[in-house]
Amino acid sequence: MNNLKSKLVLLIFLLPIISNAGHYWSFDQWLNSLKAPEFDKIEDVQEMKKTFFNYLLPEINKKNNEIQSIRKKVISKELSNEELTELYKKYRIDKGYEIDALLEKIDIIPPSLVLSQAALESNWGRSRFAKFYHNYFGLWCFERGCGVIPKKRNKGDTHEVAKFSSPEKAIDFYYLSLNRNKSYEVLRKIRKNKRSEGQIMTGLSLSEGLDNYAEIGYEYVTRIREIIIHNELSKFDRINSL
Repeated sequence: MNNLKSKLVLLIFLLPIISNAGHYWSFDQWLNSLKAPEFDKIEDVQEMKKTFFNYLLPEINKKNNEIQSIRKKVISKELSNEELTELYKKYRIDKGYEIDALLEKIDIIPPSLVLSQAALESNWGRSRFAKFYHNYFGLWCFERGCGVIPKKRNKGDTHEVAKFSSPEKAIDFYYLSLNRNKSYEVLRKIRKNKRSEGQIMTGLSLSEGLDNYAEIGYEYVTRIREIIIHNELSKFDRINSL
């Protein structure tokens, strides 16, 4: 009961801010996000991990289904020129590029990869950025006020740790980052080859393209692979379609 009262007090205090805070802070999604499990209070490690995976997996599958739907429309030429232009812009592709260039960027990310990165970047949902700002992926933003200034930010740096109103918003931003940023071209090439050869798209295979995700380079890839293998996350990866 005390916990509920605290949340209601916080809600009343933040209501004017949240309702006017733009894209990342939709009020209804923020309110719904109060239902997030308190992972740091689950003492049994295996139960905590299971809760973490079960919490994020539905949104990950929803996002992959959404991307599959867009791919289908692009392939079947159901989109108008205006809609295609918007996609080119969103994925930072110069207008006039071939559809293949668009499809290389609009594609799914294996759930095992998403879950493993979320686990590593958020300390299994227990980091302050995950608990209070729904940032499960260590995502940065570069506009003043877009996020939270990290305590150990180097002098002269301008980045902030992005804040989101819900895990869904964080997952959207994460997918967009991997699907359009130059740093992850290798990941997208691996994915394209897997798809063209009709092979199952796995987190283990795509993880090879993540050496630019963190300052530790390839050591980051090693850690992601260890999480996938140790927690048997490959079982969440599905056979490709489209």
